[in-house]
Formats: sequence, structure tokens, C-alpha cells
Amino acid sequence: MKRLTYFFLIFFFVFQNIYSQNVNGEIISDTNNLTVVKIWGTHEERGFAYGYLLGDKIIDVYEGYIAPSFGILLENAKAIIQEGQSLSISEKYINEAKAIVAGMDSAGIESDRDYLDVLVANSFLDIIGLGGIFNNIKISNGCSSFMTWGDATYGTDTEGKSIISRHLDWTPNTYLTKNQVIVIHIPSESDEQPWLLISFAGQMSVLSGLNSSGISAFQHVLSDNYHGTADLNNGYEPIWFAMRNGLEKKDFNNDEINNVLDIRDALSVNTNGYADGYIVTSIGSTTDIDSLVALVAEIAPEQPFLTFRSNDYSDNIPGDNLYAANYEIKRNDELHYCERYNAIVSAIDDGTNISAQQNWNIMKNYSNAGSGNIQFMQFIPDNNTLKITVHDGNSSSAYNNEPVTYNLNDFFSPPTMINDKIINKSSVSIFPNPFSLNTKIVISDTSILPYTFELYDLSGKLVFSSGQINQEKFIFCRNSLDNGVYIYKITNKKGSIDTGEIVIVD
Repeated sequence: MKRLTYFFLIFFFVFQNIYSQNVNGEIISDTNNLTVVKIWGTHEERGFAYGYLLGDKIIDVYEGYIAPSFGILLENAKAIIQEGQSLSISEKYINEAKAIVAGMDSAGIESDRDYLDVLVANSFLDIIGLGGIFNNIKISNGCSSFMTWGDATYGTDTEGKSIISRHLDWTPNTYLTKNQVIVIHIPSESDEQPWLLISFAGQMSVLSGLNSSGISAFQHVLSDNYHGTADLNNGYEPIWFAMRNGLEKKDFNNDEINNVLDIRDALSVNTNGYADGYIVTSIGSTTDIDSLVALVAEIAPEQPFLTFRSNDYSDNIPGDNLYAANYEIKRNDELHYCERYNAIVSAIDDGTNISAQQNWNIMKNYSNAGSGNIQFMQFIPDNNTLKITVHDGNSSSAYNNEPVTYNLNDFFSPPTMINDKIINKSSVSIFPNPFSLNTKIVISDTSILPYTFELYDLSGKLVFSSGQINQEKFIFCRNSLDNGVYIYKITNKKGSIDTGEIVIVD
């Protein structure tokens, strides 16, 4: 335990040295219980900016909702994250969580919370589904989604375009409703794309999200007719991180096309399922192949682990329409139609001439969860629009409130305060890494020149500085440096270009 604490302090000190001068983020708006923030850079830089800008809200959610939900079992939840045997979280997300804590501290927010607390909040549903340990935690959530496209929307203002309207249903809690957020990520990693999440302060994973390629992913709870318990030590990926991975990668399955198969394949990586029963809905731009436009995944920690359906499955809903609430339809051919499901079937009639407003109104009138409707949103990929309304924190549920429509082109454009580092990070190559004797730094964009290369050990001590480098290739020799992990920083007169890890081995 002492060793882990020591490592965290070292990691935190390094973040303070490298990132405290640059807060790569800006708050775009903060009205009606919904804060919109844009963050950019590496995972660590985005995490630091998130914690710095919204740290007070993050702590408010954690102390007011997450910690009380776990109660005396909070340390058990943190131990599950730390051990990494029952839940498996990517190192990049662990580092991002550490950066969030560093950002909060840099902003002067006093808290004893650490990165494990951040990851507990982002694996909330998975933790309480594990091994029957957390059966005392009772939450009331559900969610529903209605997707229309193609023949269903022809003859309307959207003329065949795809639409999804989505209710986020959760226990109305003051600490959640007053700290709702849209967090827009503009990654500098060359294999990632701009994306956003819609949730509560502190979430870095995806409960509701979409990306700049027009793909979305929304999570529901699979309930009532599913009763199962996930075994410990199965290394489940938390569902919200799996969804983020599918949205964040430029082309998750490397098929050179962005569509709902990226979400399907991101979920399918986890061949032993997930830590609880979930439903995930996804929609993308309209194409001639329906199964590439809209998707419903029914997921469980027992066979069948993953079941997918499109509109080719007989589910009582006609035409180019899909609906999901909280029950198994295709999984085990349950065909469990709940009250809301049947109401939607009646409301859409033959499933044609459904405009964007009709799609919205059908969900508003026939699929709302009453007081538990915390967020209500609509995404039209081909229009690059997101319409959303949220719970007012008092007695007015989301579906009763006036929505705001956002232009996603504005959300995903480079931020006004951005510098060359976002554009230029992909122009920096360090190879090999790890290395034993030397490594080569190659700059493919000469506008970066001249630059300085610095190396820090994990105590935050500067162990090497190159001075100005005015050439495209630079050979760094280890000289007398010991084996281990070091943090490098590349800067020019415009600011930080790239940061990351270098590993020296024999």
C-alpha cells in the first residue's frame, strides 16, 4: 500500500510539473443545470483540464451521490478497481483519471479523493453487479431509445435521414441533477477522433455519447426478466469504457468505414460479456444497409453474452424503426414487450412519415419515465445536431422542459484557445520505445522547429534537456540514465507539442 501511495505521489508531482502551466480546456456554457466544457490534447492533458475546470462539481457528485451509494462498501469498490482482476481498465484511462485528480488539486479544490474514486464513479454499474457483494445498493434507472431512418423518415423534413431520441432515466438526486455536463473531447492522439459524453460531472466514460463521424452509443439497464450475477476475477471491461473506446477510436474495427459496427465490435472484444445486464443502442448516418445504420445490443455476464438486433428481427415494430427499453427482445428470443414498448408500437402506426419532431414527441409522450427522466436528447447525425433538455433539479423532469439544439460542427471544431500541439502531435515520432542505448526523435512537420526535448524522472526531476534542436531528426542517447520509466516533454516557442512516457531497458 505504501508503494502504491508513493507511486501516486510521484505521478502527481510529475503532472504538476508538466501540465500545471497549460489548462487545455474552456467552459462553453453553464446554464440550466447543464455545463458544456471542451477539453483537448492527450488523455492526461484532457484529464487535467477536466479536473481543473469542473473539480468542484466532480467532488459534489462524488460526495453527494457516489460515496453515499456505496456507504461502508466504498473501500471494497476501490479495492476491486485497484486489484484489476474483476474489472479491467485500460492504462490510458487510469492515467487520465490520475490527471483529473491532479487538475482538481492544481485548481485548489480540497479533497481526499484519489484516482480510484474517479474510476469507481466511472465503473459504478459494473461494480454493483459483481459477485453479489453490493446487493444492498439499490438504484432506479432504466432508459429508452427510439431510432428511425430511411423509409420511416422519407416524406418528412429529414428525408430519409437517421434520428435517435433517447431518455436517460435515473433516480432523481439533487447532486446529479445540478451537475449535469456535456464534455467535448478533442484528442491529439493520431488514432482518435473528437467525441463527447453527456452525463454528470466526473464521468470520463460514456453513458450517452457520440463522435464527429456521426456514430452514437447509449446505455440502458437490462432488468426484470434478466437475473444473473457476474463472477469475480473475470476481468470485465466496464461497459461505459467499452462504449467510449468504440466512439473514441477513428475507426475501431479498421474497416475504413464509420458506422454502428464500430460500436458492435468494441462491445464484442469482451467475449465473456460484462459485469451486469445492459442494453446499448447506437445509430449512425443513413446508408442502404439497415444493419449499418441502427443497432441494439443486449448484453449479459452469462450465455449468450452478446446479442445484436437490427430491424431485420421480428420485434413488432414495422419498417426502418428500432426501439429499446429495458427488456430482452432478441436475447433468448424472449420478446419481452413492456408497457412503454407496446405504447411505441401503437404510436408509430405503420412506421412511416416520422419526422424529427414526431420522433421526439413519440418518445416524450409514450416512453418517458416520469420523475426519473433526468435527460432527454435527440441526435441527427447527417444534420450534425444534438437537441437536449435536462431535469431542472426540482420537480420538472427533462421531457417537460424546453430543449436546446446544438450544432456539433461548433462543438467539434478546434477550440478558440488551441495552439499547435493538437495539430502537430501526430508529427512527432519516437522510435524505438522502449529502448536500451538510444532512440530517434523524428519531426515530420518542420514548422515545429526549433524545439526542446526534456526528460523527467518519476520524482519530477529534470534529468535531461537538449537545448534548441533545429533539425528533423535527433538521436537521444541514454548515457548514464538508469533503467526505468521517464516522462518526456517536447516544446517550442508556441508551447507544449507532445508529452508522454519513454522507457529505458537493458
